[in-house]
Formats: sequence, structure tokens, C-alpha cells
Amino acid sequence: MMVPAALLLLGALTAVLAPRLLARAQWPDREPVVALWAWQCVVGATLLCLALSMLLSAAAAWQAVRGGLFAAAPHGVVDAYALGAAGGPWAAGTALALACGGLWTGAMLTREVLRARARRRTSGAELLLRAPLLPGEDPAAAKLVVLEGPRPEAWWQPGAVPRLVVTTAALGRLKGSQLDAVLAHEQGHVAARHDWLLHCSRALSQGFPQVPVFAAFEAEMHRLVELAADDVASRRYGRLTIALALVGLNEDRGVFGPCPTEAHVPQRVRRLLSPAPRLSAGRRLRLTALATLVPAVPLAVALVPGLSALA
Repeated sequence: MMVPAALLLLGALTAVLAPRLLARAQWPDREPVVALWAWQCVVGATLLCLALSMLLSAAAAWQAVRGGLFAAAPHGVVDAYALGAAGGPWAAGTALALACGGLWTGAMLTREVLRARARRRTSGAELLLRAPLLPGEDPAAAKLVVLEGPRPEAWWQPGAVPRLVVTTAALGRLKGSQLDAVLAHEQGHVAARHDWLLHCSRALSQGFPQVPVFAAFEAEMHRLVELAADDVASRRYGRLTIALALVGLNEDRGVFGPCPTEAHVPQRVRRLLSPAPRLSAGRRLRLTALATLVPAVPLAVALVPGLSALA
């Protein structure tokens, strides 16, 4: 039972230390795409530690699970994990607790996806009611929808035919290529499938509200996906254009005052107007490779006893 316990300890250390290291680092704001990948690897490694510990704990507790898990392995591999001598209530309790956590995670993710689909259907029906198609109008050609509204707003409406929705107040604020920059920003979200990252992070944080790593994961996903989409738009239309568009859409919402309601908007504007240089390609590659190795550590811990026995 040393390996399941080691995996639990490794998962706890990863969940505690990795978010702190990422929070102290200066490069995530400069490379939000790499930071998104790093966060996914950290959370994936944490979940992988728990899943592997559950499997090995179940194998230690129940002979049927052990037989199925090690069916093709030589007898020496099973002995290397010392599962038979360390079974009992502790192993069964650990396996059941982790299995319940896995089922709860799946339930929260399913609930989040169903809620997102319901919101999408509701907003789509509301949009069709407020901006009905004209006779003979092709719905596939309507990539931009303008709604009458006093507040400057712009959002991407997903669905079978994704469309950018802007209000008349937003059209009055967005000058020149700023509307095109907003469209490029929203298309950046769609191309990178940022909605799935937000769904997964929200499901984990709501399913386990007492686990700090999941709360930090959700907060950073919301922040980093916006930075990544800002970069997509700024490469095509310039940082000043997207910064002015952000100011135009948000200046009436109190986000630039002494007590901003959305602190990330002023930070995004400052980042666009005073950009830090990007990391070199070599350093980006090293950070990506290092993040990719994080989920490999629990796999190595789980496989080392078996590989050592085979050697």
C-alpha cells in the first residue's frame, strides 16, 4: 500500500505547490496560452494521482479488482506492489472515497454541460425573438447581429451558426476597426474551445468548493482565456485597437474606478497598452515540455514497482 499512499501525497503536494509557483511566476501574463496548458497539466496530474491511487487501493482491497488489473502481468509484478499484505478497511475505504469523488466529478461536469446547453438554447431563442430573420434571409450568412440596447455590449452567440451580437450602443462606441477587433477576440475564444476549459474548471470548483486548487483553476481560466483572445485580436488589429474597444465597452460599468467591479478588465487594458516582451521560442518550448512532464510523474510513480520487478 505504499504506492497508493505515495500517489495521494504526490497529488496533495501538486495541488498545493504548483498553483503557488504559477501565481508567483511573471511569465503567465506574457504567455497566456502556455499558462493555460500548464494549469491543465497541474489539474490533470492531481486528478491522475487520485485515479491511480483509487485503482491500486481497490486492487489491494479486493481480489477481483486485483485479478482484472494485473491479469496480464507476471506474478512478480503483483508482489512488487505488496497489495495482498496491505489490504483491509483502509484500502477499501480509500478506494470507495476516491470512487465517490470521481462519480461526483462526472456528475458535476454533466450538470455543467447540460446547464450550458440550456443557457445556449434560451439565449438563442431570445435572440431570435429580438432579432427575427427577414423573409428570404439566410441564417447561415448572418454572422453579425445588431440589437437595440442602451448598454454597450458585445458577445459571441454559440450554436449551429455562431454569430457576434452587438448592441446599438456598442456600435456607437466602437470606431474604425475596433468592431473587427472584438469579432477577432470572440473568434479566438471559439477557435481555441475556451468554453470547454471554462465548463471543466467551473464543474470542479463547484463540485469541490473547499479545494483551493480547483477554485484557483477556475479563476485563472477565466483570466487567461481573455488574455489569450486579446493576443489573437491584437496580432491582427494592434494592441491599441483592442484596448480602446475594451474601454469603450466597459467604461460605463464602473470597472475603471477606485473599486472596480471587474478587476481583470483594467489589467487587460494596461497589459495591452504596456506590453511586456514575449518569451523566446526556446523558453516557451521548455515551459511547455516541463508542464507536460507534470502528469507523467504520477504515471512513473505508479509504474516504477512493476517495471523494477520486470527488470
